[in-house]
Amino acid sequence: MGLHSLALCVINSVKRNYPPDEGAHIALRTVRRFLEHHGSSFDIVIFAVDNTDLGIYEVLLPLYFPRSKFEEDAARWQLPSDIGGHDGEPMLPDRQIRIIDNPQHTLHADEESIDLSSQLETSINVGEHAFSQMQGDLDQQRLLGERPFNDPLADIMVKEIQHQERYERLLRRAKTEDLTEVSGIGCLYQSGVDRLGRPVVVFIGKWFPFNKINLDKALLYLITLLDPIVKGDYVIAYFHTLTSSSNYPSFSWLREVYNVLPYKYKKNLKAFYIVHPTFWTKMMTWWFTTFMAPAIKQKVHSLPGVEYLYAVMSPDQLEIPAFITEHDMTINGLRYFQPGAPT
Repeated sequence: MGLHSLALCVINSVKRNYPPDEGAHIALRTVRRFLEHHGSSFDIVIFAVDNTDLGIYEVLLPLYFPRSKFEEDAARWQLPSDIGGHDGEPMLPDRQIRIIDNPQHTLHADEESIDLSSQLETSINVGEHAFSQMQGDLDQQRLLGERPFNDPLADIMVKEIQHQERYERLLRRAKTEDLTEVSGIGCLYQSGVDRLGRPVVVFIGKWFPFNKINLDKALLYLITLLDPIVKGDYVIAYFHTLTSSSNYPSFSWLREVYNVLPYKYKKNLKAFYIVHPTFWTKMMTWWFTTFMAPAIKQKVHSLPGVEYLYAVMSPDQLEIPAFITEHDMTINGLRYFQPGAPT
């Protein structure tokens, strides 16, 4: 049509329960991909958004359209692993199914047609389903507590129920026991919200006395703090600054904690930032997320400095000990990014 300017409205729909941040990612990366191929034909592209989506686009736009070297470096840490297809479109496996005219003909092109009449004259094969074997209603059996022989679905349901019951018992204990010896350490707390309004949970590695603390109470305090937060989206910022080997938790304890926490903890965790990582931290993170926690592998980001967090959360929302900022200045210099300041 010979257009040189284009305005796009928000493509997500909150009324239809589509996440606004995912809609913004799709819109921005699709426009970026289009401009990479046809950028010379356009003078301006406008994103027409309302106040509820404005903050999301302000945060995500620099990831796809960095205006400086700093924003380009920050984008490498913040861009999601899912970058869509060739044109930035979402890749949904369920929509990639294709049905050909005659699947049997394609798979056995060299074979002659098969005559089933002889088989149909003697018997009719209705399969191995429970319905054909007159086993009764399997759902009713599960409700009554009966476990059909060799039913993997029933085993999964039983394990899930047992897992949920265990978590509920720990949650009740956490609300009744005295956890001041853990809470008083100050190594785990909530610190404001990020630019998308999601709670930020801060963990200070140096202040976690793994070899001296009561680990049972540490788990209970973790549950007490996070249970009301994880009902929605949240992020975690772990500061490994000046952490020594005495603060390193064992793999067995980490595995126990990860297995105890229910699915909502993993599902609603949107990002896990590791600030000032060491070689040990990177190796431990790779091993843990590869073999123990693959569900959160794509959500973990290692950041070399505090300033990289400011792309996703405002500095006034991040409360951290002074020793972290002092150490950061010694290794990264005085180049903290302040929103609105020139870069």
